[in-house]
Order: sequence, then C-alpha cells, then structure tokens
Amino acid sequence: MTGQDSAPALLELARSVAVEAAGFVAERRTHGVSVAATKSSIVDVVTEVDRDCEALVRERLLTARPHDAFLGEEGGSQGGGSGVRWIVDPIDGTVNFLYGIPQYAVSIAAEHDGTVVAGVVANAATGVVHHAALGSGAWRDETRLEVRRPAPLAESLVLTGFNYQEHTRRVQAAAVAELLPRVRDIRRLGSCALDLCHVAEGTADAYVEEGVAEWDHAAGALIAREAGATTEVTVGRSGKEALVCAPSATFRRFRLAVEECGFLASGRE
Repeated sequence: MTGQDSAPALLELARSVAVEAAGFVAERRTHGVSVAATKSSIVDVVTEVDRDCEALVRERLLTARPHDAFLGEEGGSQGGGSGVRWIVDPIDGTVNFLYGIPQYAVSIAAEHDGTVVAGVVANAATGVVHHAALGSGAWRDETRLEVRRPAPLAESLVLTGFNYQEHTRRVQAAAVAELLPRVRDIRRLGSCALDLCHVAEGTADAYVEEGVAEWDHAAGALIAREAGATTEVTVGRSGKEALVCAPSATFRRFRLAVEECGFLASGRE
C-alpha cells in the first residue's frame, strides 16, 4: 500500500476531517440540542447535528477520494471501487452530547481491503484527538500512547456500556453485578470510541460491551491495538455483537472473567 492509499495518507485525511467535524459539532452544541428521532428504542436518540455532521464528513472524504466506499451510522452505506472504505460515527456518545457531558466524539476509520489501517477519534467537547495508523503506534495529540502496565483483575478499572433495548440492558446489568466484586470498579462513560482510547492511554484497564456496531469501534479499536491492547469482536449474551478490549498481557484473563460473569454468549447459562 503506497501513495494516496497508504495508511499515513489516509490518516492525514481522516485527522483533518475529524478535527473539522469536531469543531462543527462543538459550535452547534452552543446553540442548544434537541432530539430529531429515535432508533432502536425511545432512549436511542438522534439529533440533527448527528445527521449534519455525517453529511459534512461524507462530503469531505468523498470529494477528496470519490472512488472510496463509505459506511456511516446515520446515512447507510455506499460502495466504491478503490479498496478503501470509510467507517464513520459522526457523534459517538449522542446522549452525552444531548446533555452536555464532555464525552462525545467524531470517529473516522479507514479500511483497506478489509483491514482497518487508520483511525481518528476527536473529542468534540475537549478538542483532544486520538489517532493511529497501522504499524505506527497510537497517539493522543502528539503524545505516543501505551496501555497501562498489567494489573491484577482485582485492581482493574473496567469500562462498559449499556444497550438501548430493555432485554439486553437486563442481561448487561446482571453481568455487571457479577463482575463488580471481582474488579477495582466499573465505569460507564457513554462513548465506545472514547472508552477504547482510555484503554489505549492507560486511564482504564479494560473494556467490554454488547450492542456495539462497526462505526462505534473501528477507529478506537485500532488505536487501542496500536497502544498494546488486544481486541475481540464476538457475540454477547443477548445475541448482539460484543467487543472485548484489554492490554495484550492480561486479555485472556479479562475475557475469561467477562465470559464467566455472563457478558458473552458462551458464558454460563
């Protein structure tokens, strides 16, 4: 992969667009936000800013690279013939955005022939940008990232999230109740992409969540892996896609624990 299709070139474009889009989201937040629609349930909300931000990102990326494919949370998919596909979440953490909690981000990943090679997660509330290119490490702005040193499970801070459908939430709540006594603590911050960046930068020890989608984790998971984590996309206890992430040195132990606690489909019945 060379030239315009190289991971560094795709990252440069993704970072430029993500920073612009994050600025757009931040500016729109100052004018107030309201719910435009709901999706899987009445608490799974979409704002006009989600839609407008995705339109902005799509226009910028496909103007620069018109033969690429595109997958966005709000606008569906578009094919392309270049071998590159952009995977975009215009606001990961929309409920946080709605309430003004500063954990919401623009997430842009570039996939080449089925492999994610570049990813950017730009926190629209703080301006912090996490980014990575395949094989080149992970970064928070200009600081290189490394996962937290290995810690016993009992001393691990675990991040998770909850799906918007009632049945899955009940399953997740039961799994959290099982895991909580085994770990230091559990946090629910509200953005999969930023949660993965927290693991990458060592401000959390691990992450697990059922009900995530490709646009939620494509960029953040690459950033976490480039910082020394292992990620696995699997099936959750409710049958939805689940993601497990932890430093590579402790990944197998953490995965076993969340399986035993009932987060994953293979957990105890």
